Amino acid sequence: MPAPAVRFAPSPTGYLHIGNARPALFNYLFARRHGGRFVLRFDDTDRNRSTPEFAAAIAEDLAWLGIAPDLVVSQSARIAFYDAAAARLRASGRLYPCYETADELDRRRKRQLARGLPPVYDRAALKLTAGERAALEAQGRKPHWRFLLEPRSVAWSDLVRGEAHVDCASLSDQVLIREDGSYLYHLPSVVDDVEMAITHVIRGEDHVTNTAVHIQICEALGAAPPAFGHVNLLTTASGEGLSKRLGHLSLRGLRESGVEALAVAALAVLVGSSEAVRPVSSLDELAGLVDLSHVSRAPAKFDEHELEALSARTLHELPFSAVAGRLAALGIAADEPFWLAVRGNLRRLDDTAQWRRVVSGPVAPAIDDPAFAAVAAGLLPPEPFDGATWKAWTQAVSAATGAKGRALFMPLRRALTGLDHGPELAALLPLIGRERALRRLAGEDG
Repeated sequence: MPAPAVRFAPSPTGYLHIGNARPALFNYLFARRHGGRFVLRFDDTDRNRSTPEFAAAIAEDLAWLGIAPDLVVSQSARIAFYDAAAARLRASGRLYPCYETADELDRRRKRQLARGLPPVYDRAALKLTAGERAALEAQGRKPHWRFLLEPRSVAWSDLVRGEAHVDCASLSDQVLIREDGSYLYHLPSVVDDVEMAITHVIRGEDHVTNTAVHIQICEALGAAPPAFGHVNLLTTASGEGLSKRLGHLSLRGLRESGVEALAVAALAVLVGSSEAVRPVSSLDELAGLVDLSHVSRAPAKFDEHELEALSARTLHELPFSAVAGRLAALGIAADEPFWLAVRGNLRRLDDTAQWRRVVSGPVAPAIDDPAFAAVAAGLLPPEPFDGATWKAWTQAVSAATGAKGRALFMPLRRALTGLDHGPELAALLPLIGRERALRRLAGEDG
């Protein structure tokens, strides 16, 4: 496959939730897998609702996921392209003015439904004479503009769903331009895909009908349409659809909760596919697992409890190089031996601070049997400690006291860490060091 070009085109009218970030991930991973480029394109033609603040927040959330666009553009800066395309469509008779108000259209739809007819626009505006149009405009009415669909079936080979088609005879002619002259989603999307040489459009299956319209617009402009793929939609664990109202599943909310971005990405794209959900160490690894042809047609459920577990498992497998900068930003002193010792006991990355305190102190040791602790202190080997020190020491303590199993290990853990759980002491003891261990065995803070 030649290097693909893909895009993600969010509307900057709110924060991203995991459902609308999912297509961003599919597109980005597809580009990574095939050596292509990824365009972040803000669909900000709705001047009343789009804000620079939401655009910045979306870019920030995508960066948290590890998505680094090759190009960032805003549709509000590209109006000249859409004006030129609209002029071509008007000239060819494919874009026509309509003067109905929203209330008039609503009443017409209700009458059609009452008569058992599909609520499809009846193209009444095409029957208006030039004089009738002039009379309506003299009343102060401004037209919205619809795209004249050809009444035929539009077919394509879908990257996810296989052979697909939509009968456009059953659709209303889409409004492309509002009464105020601003553009709705359809025309800017198609024009930009053509102008930016986008080769693959990967989006949710709620866009299947739009794709048939977009292919007709593309062809009306004399351009070849890109390839399309429509992935299944993401729901909550209970099957509820996702929306911007669900703040707890916004990327911002997930980030603030401390879950791992790689876990969010892995769950978002692997759930509802033939690949088992699993921890990954990088987006490149994840890209190697994602095959669009293996994505299920059934809705994919995003379970927050599954995310919690996957986030922890992700941390447990991350190398120190992947977390060193983040730990430094949290003010947690760490090196590779410390990270390898504690990562298996983390739920969140900031839990590392607790184990830093266990290693470096101060710790309030819990001495269950002072005599036992004194014997253990007397048998503590000289430094340097290594991974074999713990086994040699506990064998000596067991031989001297007769303690075995939990009766041997738990008193030592509680004395050395002040806790009855935690990382393997074979790895912690060299980090704690002999001097600090002796103080703790004596019941002193250390």
